[in-house]
Amino acid sequence: MKILYFLSLFGFFIASVAFTADNIPSAVWVSSDKAQLKTDLKASSPTIAELPKGTRLSVLAFEKKWYQVGLSNGRTGWIYRGKVSEAEVEKTEKAKEGGSIGGLLGELSGSSIRADNTDSSRSIRGLSPEAAEYAAQKGTPQVYRSELDKVIARKVSPEEIDRFLQQGKIGEYQE
Repeated sequence: MKILYFLSLFGFFIASVAFTADNIPSAVWVSSDKAQLKTDLKASSPTIAELPKGTRLSVLAFEKKWYQVGLSNGRTGWIYRGKVSEAEVEKTEKAKEGGSIGGLLGELSGSSIRADNTDSSRSIRGLSPEAAEYAAQKGTPQVYRSELDKVIARKVSPEEIDRFLQQGKIGEYQE
């Protein structure tokens, strides 16, 4: 009876390892600008390179929400799963040229939030015409609409977001 139990347990272990190995993608693409390739699977480890959006990475391993990846030049390192996508990501124009552009809400990995340039620029200018009309119909006082326009117009730099994530130990900074 013990032998049957151990054989079943061993079979389950082998099946789970095989299942886990099959679920690791062979490649991922960088989905955020200036994603950092690290020497170890910690946000505090030294940065090997900053990768532009759309860079294809070969997956070597997956551990604790981090992918161990290889670059086309043979270098290897670790990247947080929130910075990559299993679906191919189109390179931005500046990324194609070797630089990068901000894209705070453009492609949040693992999220259904999407914002194109038109949506983003309209939001920066204030309420959309539809939202302004709705507010007028509902009798929303102008002071509230003006304050909302101020909030919508605020800009947060990538550095400020990074500090917020570090202080809150969120995403790649949770250790």
